[in-house]
Amino acid sequence: MEQTELTLDKFEEASEVVKRVTADTKLIYSEHFSRMTGNKVYLKPENMQVTGAYKIRGAYYKISTLTEEERQRGLITASAGNHAQGVAYAARVYGCKAVIVMPTTTPLIKVERTRNYGAEVVLYGDVYDDACAKALELAAENGYTFIHPFDDLTVATGQGTIAMEIVKELPLVDYILVPIGGGGLATGISTLTKMLNPKIKVIGVEPAGANCLQVSLEKGEVTTLPSVNTIADGTAVKRPGEKIFPYLQKNLDDVITVSDEELVVAFLDMVENHKMIVENSGLLTVAALKHLNCRDKKVAAVMSGGNMDVITMSSVVQNGLIARDRIFTVSVLLPDRPGELVRVSSVIADKKGNVIKLEHNQFYSTNRNAAVELRITLEAFGTEHKKEILAALEDAGFNPKLAHTNL
Repeated sequence: MEQTELTLDKFEEASEVVKRVTADTKLIYSEHFSRMTGNKVYLKPENMQVTGAYKIRGAYYKISTLTEEERQRGLITASAGNHAQGVAYAARVYGCKAVIVMPTTTPLIKVERTRNYGAEVVLYGDVYDDACAKALELAAENGYTFIHPFDDLTVATGQGTIAMEIVKELPLVDYILVPIGGGGLATGISTLTKMLNPKIKVIGVEPAGANCLQVSLEKGEVTTLPSVNTIADGTAVKRPGEKIFPYLQKNLDDVITVSDEELVVAFLDMVENHKMIVENSGLLTVAALKHLNCRDKKVAAVMSGGNMDVITMSSVVQNGLIARDRIFTVSVLLPDRPGELVRVSSVIADKKGNVIKLEHNQFYSTNRNAAVELRITLEAFGTEHKKEILAALEDAGFNPKLAHTNL
């Protein structure tokens, strides 16, 4: 029987049930982010779950409440990846068939891992919403039991078990930051948190290019975005859930949006300071830390997942280094005569710059004796070091101009 409301009894039941399959993701105190924000920041590393994301909680709890007949008909869902793996894993535990419809844009690692758990994968559409429509169509055709990734109160109850763990471990937490795609995780966490302690503020975080809940809350009704555009593929949702929307209206204290550029920098911060891989959607809360208008508060940031393919990772790292002025490209014009390249190299070497790549364009000008262009891609320690190198090149008469970095 479908759950019709979120209750403390159900949250307590779910908290016990999910322990069968979840890792114990203890809070991690972050010295780096605490120092950066002036708050005491604790990270909830759901990227360390067996399927690489929190979604195992809601999927497993939902499937545990189904009848044997509902399970044996086969399960179907739509997902950009993490819910897919949660359903596939839980279906394998219960020994039933799982069909997962995923957007064609889903990172390969999520597709392959879902198949590895024994699920049948159907790739369809560009975004989650397209895949969901296809999944509902297949469910009707084949009699499968549909497991909604977020607009389901039982699934949201499973996700809310995270709040139980946070509050037990850090009873005096002031803020809990939670990523938002369709809103299931935020529904579970915000509703249970307010039941346990109404004084705790729960802040939702969305990508700026997929802020469907923020728009819906402003309009006072569930609203569909015309399109979404974000590197946070796990939260690229056009429309929040209808069933869960009233809970979000009631229990969320605010919604913050962050840009893709902020996510890129947050990825680099997480790798360098915590040696952890967290996917872009999971980094929404980390990127939002500096948007909080408070100090000396205890803040828990839920890092929802860590399923990121290596190619995406490589691109994010490179763009993060560029955004942090750790890599930059400078263009200088030189007379085409022996010794000029050595002279430029010496200036850079004296300032401890590290040359990564050189591009020598002899055809920049028709008068090669007057000028050839040298594009130098450099590694620096950060913004101040970059400024020092540029100033040294200027003092040496090279008139450096910053250029687009193409690694």
